[in-house]
Amino acid sequence: MKLNKPKHNLFRNGMYAVEGFVDIVKNETSFKWQLLMLLVMGIIAWYLPIDFSYSAILFISLFVPVLAEVANSSIERVVDLITNDYHILAKQAKDAGATLVLLSLVVTVLVWIFTLIVALKLV
Repeated sequence: MKLNKPKHNLFRNGMYAVEGFVDIVKNETSFKWQLLMLLVMGIIAWYLPIDFSYSAILFISLFVPVLAEVANSSIERVVDLITNDYHILAKQAKDAGATLVLLSLVVTVLVWIFTLIVALKLV
């Protein structure tokens, strides 16, 4: 059985990803805030007087909220595509996406706290 799927290649798939990124940057204010946080906190992570490995952990952890925001934006767009009317399931789906972003921020803060405690030998 042959599936009705267009043939894609690595370049075309990469272009879809770039288009999605550009679209999210243009249309999602919260994603712009996440990118600003990544930039500012990323610079801070690399300039702290700690070992490279700790800076790398701090920097990589900053991508967790960015990824969560991409997922949240996807959920919101699909819900908006399905219905413009209020529906409890649409609200719950959007709330779940927002929860994902919130939890990702909490995890990132905890990673920073514990990493800095160890890196700066505060314990």
